[in-house]
Amino acid sequence: MRVRTTSTQRTYRYVRLALIGATVFVGVAVGMELAVGTPLPSISAAYYGPAGPAFTGALSAIALALLALSGRSVEQGLLDVAAVLALAIAYLPTTIAVGVCEPVLRCVPPDVRAAVINNGAAVASIVLLGAVVAGVLARVQGTAGGGVVLTIGVIVALTLGAVGWAVVSPESFLARAHEVAAVTFFVVVAAVAALAAWRPHPGGRRRRALRMAYGAVAVGIILTLVLLAVGIVTGAGRGGFPVVLVGESVALALFGVFWVVQTVELWNEPDPGLRE
Repeated sequence: MRVRTTSTQRTYRYVRLALIGATVFVGVAVGMELAVGTPLPSISAAYYGPAGPAFTGALSAIALALLALSGRSVEQGLLDVAAVLALAIAYLPTTIAVGVCEPVLRCVPPDVRAAVINNGAAVASIVLLGAVVAGVLARVQGTAGGGVVLTIGVIVALTLGAVGWAVVSPESFLARAHEVAAVTFFVVVAAVAALAAWRPHPGGRRRRALRMAYGAVAVGIILTLVLLAVGIVTGAGRGGFPVVLVGESVALALFGVFWVVQTVELWNEPDPGLRE
């Protein structure tokens, strides 16, 4: 018997599957680079190697998918913010240790800075334009509630703050922007997972399982970030252990787990937008 589905239902299924696929895409590309013996201090450092196009492309796809889940719930507002942060992670690279960074040990290499400035300006421009369009659409559609206005305001404030930082202190911006965006991204994802654990679910064992899964993702991401910070501060990576690479890998895996769980949960929802 053929199962009938709505266009909205199919679209949301594909968007969620695309998020999972893009996450796996990053993992496979970075894994292949590591498999051939390329030393990577972090997943983010793949930007500079053979996995670079996959890294940037997958994060761009993740940003678009997160934006496609836009709506009026708190979870969806947070995902809109996460979409902007994903673009920042993709196009504002982490620093690496190269021989042209004096007097510092790590930097964004001079030969890629023109691309970073170009891409960063393009990201800021499209985010601000998108915020304007979102505001107009919300007004026309009659959905311009307090949550939508707050989400747009937060995104505009973050973008303008980043632009101001880049103008006032470009060296500091290049040295720290990627890490700030990455940490904030995973904190936002942890918050979304925590909200998903807290909101109502169908009764019985399934409800317990969903709450436990979402709660585990939220706690796991926060714990990973804390342990990562401790490892960096204590210099745990000086002995050759790739602290940042392991931490980022665990956080990325938990991000993928969240979307697998939510895709399974909402697979048969007739109107599968995240709940109000």
